[in-house]
Order: sequence, then structure tokens, then C-alpha cells
Amino acid sequence: KCVLHERRQRERQGAELGDVVAFDVFVPVARAEWDTLFFFYGVVLCVGGLGFLGYLSMISELLYHQWGATYANISVGVLSAIVDNIPVMFAVLTMYPDMSSGQWLLVTLTAGVGGSLLSIGSAAGVALMGQARGQYTFFSHLKWTPAIAMGYFASIWTHMWLNSTLF
Repeated sequence: KCVLHERRQRERQGAELGDVVAFDVFVPVARAEWDTLFFFYGVVLCVGGLGFLGYLSMISELLYHQWGATYANISVGVLSAIVDNIPVMFAVLTMYPDMSSGQWLLVTLTAGVGGSLLSIGSAAGVALMGQARGQYTFFSHLKWTPAIAMGYFASIWTHMWLNSTLF
């Protein structure tokens, strides 16, 4: 214990003087939120499986060819609140629908903001629930959902108005 204390003190002194301090990779890895990392790994693995089985192409056909790009992108945003915005956007990129740049900006906007509708819809929400257990919960976030939903639809309207030439 004394040796570690002396080592840390030398590193602090060296860092204060501008010296290069060795980075120990094992300390950050030991503090990693493994349940959060496995959650994201599992979701991305599931999206890859859906693509392999052909379900993503069926969903792409339904959403982008039958509903139209605007309604599909708004639906993608709502879906990203339930699943998570990272794998939903990964799925859209895997489907690679033929869209204008305005629609690509819209799907990016809706996936990002829509992911905040529920705490499980964004990487930040999932990570925060893991770090602040009991203080930040699914239900404590749920009380803000109506305000976030108003912002969601206001941001869509603003995007369509400001970038109407891109559609």
C-alpha cells in the first residue's frame, strides 16, 4: 500500500512539472460499466441478426417505400425511444434507404431527440441509470416525457421549415 502511495505521488509531481505520465489501462477497464457495455453489444448483435435474416430489408420496404421517408423517419425517432437510438440508427444505416439529404438530417434528428423520450432510448440515459442507481430511474425520467415530446415535434417542424429546400 505504501509503494502504491509513493508511486501515485511521484506521478502527480511529474504531471505537475509537465512530464509524461504512464497510462495504466487496467484501472479504467476495471471501472467500466460492464452491464451497460454488454447491453449495447447485445442490441447491436440483434440488429446484425435481423439484417442477416432479412428482416431489415422487409422493414425498410414497409417504412420507406409504403409510408414515405418523412413518416418513416418520424417513426424511427419514436422507435429509438423504446429500443435505443444507437442500434436504431445503425439499423437505418444498414438498410441504406434512398433519401434526400434533408431526410437523412431528419432521421438523425429524430433518432437523437426521440431517444431522449425514455431513459432507455439513449446511451447517456442507460449509462446514467447504471451510475446513479436509485436516484435516476426510468420513472423519474418519465415525468419529463411530455416536455421532451413537445420538443421532439417542434424540432421536426423547425427542421422541415428551415431546410425545406433539402427535401
